[in-house]
Amino acid sequence: MARSDSPQTNHTENSGWERKLVETLATDALKEKRRARYWGIFFKLFFIAYLIALLVLLTPDTVDFQTKTTQEHTAMVKLDGAITSDESGTDADAIIKGLKSAFADKGTQAVILRINSPGGLPVQSSYIQKEILRLRELHPEIPLYAVVSDMCASGAYYVASAADRIYVNESSIIGSIGVRLDSFGLTKAMKELGVERRLYTAGEHKGILDPFSPISAFEQNHTQQILDALHQTFIQAVKNGRGDKLSDNPELFSGLFWDGEHSIVLGLADEIGDADYVAREVVGQAEIVDFTPKEDPIERLAKRAGLAVSSHLARLFGMEFSPKL
Repeated sequence: MARSDSPQTNHTENSGWERKLVETLATDALKEKRRARYWGIFFKLFFIAYLIALLVLLTPDTVDFQTKTTQEHTAMVKLDGAITSDESGTDADAIIKGLKSAFADKGTQAVILRINSPGGLPVQSSYIQKEILRLRELHPEIPLYAVVSDMCASGAYYVASAADRIYVNESSIIGSIGVRLDSFGLTKAMKELGVERRLYTAGEHKGILDPFSPISAFEQNHTQQILDALHQTFIQAVKNGRGDKLSDNPELFSGLFWDGEHSIVLGLADEIGDADYVAREVVGQAEIVDFTPKEDPIERLAKRAGLAVSSHLARLFGMEFSPKL
């Protein structure tokens, strides 16, 4: 007669099967958790590597203005973008720091100011121009050459006029010796829309150039006198810097601009040449050391983002009244 398994034996076998299942599930869970942790570490490392690569790409390929070298070289400082007093363009203070460091370096045989700028604020342009004149007087043995790439217009030419010589490309844009002040009027549109302007001031002319109010003949004449005075200062600076190299063309100070070849004919520039040509053929020191100050890329991006928004709003509402060269 066959003997059937006892309930105790069946219970033991069932318990063993359940235990193996739990162990298998626990093992798989641990493996999955470990795999997820590995992937998490991988993505974190990848993100860190991405940030480092981004910082490297955003960091200008320059040396800090504190960098020193004893080997003879041609120093270079780059003036790129609009000339401003903040991070929205080329900070005049940064350019001045770079120039000071370049002239002070014992290995510097000459300084190249490489310019690619449409101009900017009159005062900031004047700061750089006057510092160039001061440094040239302080270091008469070190010449400074302005080398133009795409553009050297308005305030940028104000700066370049202080150089010993100005080198351009045939296709460079040179000139625009004038002053502008941007604004607009919305009085007619407000009248049609039924909008009433309520402006409260202390001072008869405190609301001058307000785009939502009509401009009087007095305010227009007063503004024009200021622009004319700034223009004459600009003209005199160019004449002092270029001297008898300038032609007697009546359009020279009209605000017009010219290509590189015509600028040489007009006396606004001296010769065709780039930075490498000047370093190699004019200075005789082909090695170029860049003294343009470095910038913190993250801080710069943050500031520019904020400034871009505020500047756009200022232009939108006609509140950007700074004269520009």
